[in-house]
Amino acid sequence: VHETSWIITVLSLAGGLVAVLSISKVSQRGDLMRAGFIVGGVNFLLMITLGLVGQNTDLIIHSYLGLLAGVLASIVAIGALPYLETLFKITSPIRLLELSNPNHPLLRRLMLEAPGTYHHSILVGNLAEAAAEAVGADGLLARVGSHYHDIGKLRRPYFFVENQVGMDNPHDKMAPSLSTLIITSHVKDGLELASEFKLPAVVTQFIGQHHGTDLVRFFYHRARESSEDDTVNETDYRYPGPKPQGKEVAIVSLADAAEAAVRSISKPNPGKIEGLVRKIIKDRLNSGELDESDLTFQDMDRIAAAFTKVIMGMFHSRVEYPEQITKEEIEGKRTKNGSADKQ
Repeated sequence: VHETSWIITVLSLAGGLVAVLSISKVSQRGDLMRAGFIVGGVNFLLMITLGLVGQNTDLIIHSYLGLLAGVLASIVAIGALPYLETLFKITSPIRLLELSNPNHPLLRRLMLEAPGTYHHSILVGNLAEAAAEAVGADGLLARVGSHYHDIGKLRRPYFFVENQVGMDNPHDKMAPSLSTLIITSHVKDGLELASEFKLPAVVTQFIGQHHGTDLVRFFYHRARESSEDDTVNETDYRYPGPKPQGKEVAIVSLADAAEAAVRSISKPNPGKIEGLVRKIIKDRLNSGELDESDLTFQDMDRIAAAFTKVIMGMFHSRVEYPEQITKEEIEGKRTKNGSADKQ
């Protein structure tokens, strides 16, 4: 009995350690299955080794059970994972990858009903993922959060400039206070959609916090200019908050602002882009929007470098090829030349 207990203890410790190491970077369900085979293989070899050392023939004969146990454990883990996530309210990397699927109902709607917002969200995701990895944060979470951060714009897509292709801006005929109410309401609308589609809390936080308590400057200044007195209340032109509560949300907040700002750059180059990115980060820092994000000054420097690199990739120069001459154009030139020769 004592020998059996000792063997079980060794197998359990070894199998558990190998399992933890082999699933440290799970990105799909197949990784869990692979981990099961690795654990099973270790169990199999360890049982044979212990059997040979201890001259335990039964342990050698039944070593296949160690392999079987590892595989069965992975099958059980795959099947139980969705229920465990719901029970303990946790979100695994596998769940995040499922949410990043473009065929998710919300992302599908965003693609069809607000294509400008969808494209913006994808670009923000690229920026946020690179920056998050640069500071040791969760890049996958930042990317997925970026994809969903603006889903509230689905309620009124054409009130947002990125979706106003070939149409007048409705805000030109509206009071600044009403425009601000519509713009800021995309946060509340997004939270309602997130609740309706049961998005996990780690993703929902990006919707509610990515604007923090930032000022809607354009409409605030327009209201100040059109007001005959100083009755314009700055608080009425701010997002409701809260401020970004973690590194990933703060990074998405910065990426959101950076992606929107770089579109206005003419003839972009690394100097212009980096200068604009650092100005955005400095403004957010000075306004207190990053106070609760846990970002350090070193993190901000790395974020600026990551943003600049990705944005330069977005604006990479393309080789201009000579315009292709069609067969008809060639024939036309020949005809003209022939006519000229005859003359």
